[in-house]
Amino acid sequence: MIKVKIRSTILCATAALLAMSLAPGAIAADISDVGFVDLADIANLPVFVSVNRQLAAYKSQLDAQYNAQVKRAGNDADKQRITMQFQTQLNDKQREIAGPLFQREQLAIAAVSATRDLSVVVDKRIVIYGGQDITKDVEAVFAGPQSIAPPSATPPPSEIGFVDQNALDGVPKVQSANAEMTQYQATQRQIYAARLAQAKSPTDKQQILAEYNKLISDKQDQLLKPLVDQTKAATADVAGRKNLILVVDRADIVYGGTDITTDVQNELAK
Repeated sequence: MIKVKIRSTILCATAALLAMSLAPGAIAADISDVGFVDLADIANLPVFVSVNRQLAAYKSQLDAQYNAQVKRAGNDADKQRITMQFQTQLNDKQREIAGPLFQREQLAIAAVSATRDLSVVVDKRIVIYGGQDITKDVEAVFAGPQSIAPPSATPPPSEIGFVDQNALDGVPKVQSANAEMTQYQATQRQIYAARLAQAKSPTDKQQILAEYNKLISDKQDQLLKPLVDQTKAATADVAGRKNLILVVDRADIVYGGTDITTDVQNELAK
């Protein structure tokens, strides 16, 4: 089935580890240049709800066409080609009807941030305490009838840093570990699927599933935990050199912030 793209990384736990290691678990109240916006609340604005309904209806149509073509596919290569074709169609539709809205949303956030002298704005869901809530101001600017001009200046330097997890997944050692883990999981899935088919009772099936889950978990610890630890250490080192008080995942940054992705990539590549 074709799907709406969402961020996914096998090192997704790293961001939480970084935040906990570099800050007291929250953005402090005395940082006056940090704002936050409730993206979930903005997503509930009527115009976004309408676009999501359009996308859902379009995706439903594509799914039906996709399933019909996949059934007629002669081999795995054909299935892969069909999947990529329909995924591209869905992505293009997303950009067509949702792109202008997201662009206006970003301009509204930038405009409000500039008037508040904010150096960084994050998603509300990662804020436990402190920061300036600019959600309503952003919604008011977004909903206004006039066009929104880009800010005349870039945001000031921020003590809040971020790393792009997707970019870190491109580091060769991470790619290698991900590929090895994927292959191992596929192999073990086949082995344990055969064992499940031969199981004689629900208890036997539960035991086989428990063995499989432990096997996969142990392999993840072996392959991925060292990389998570290395990423955490590399990020902490870069953050220390740049005098950052907090580092989060790029997905949690709405505006501004200090990008240290390349620095962390370079550290991991050593």
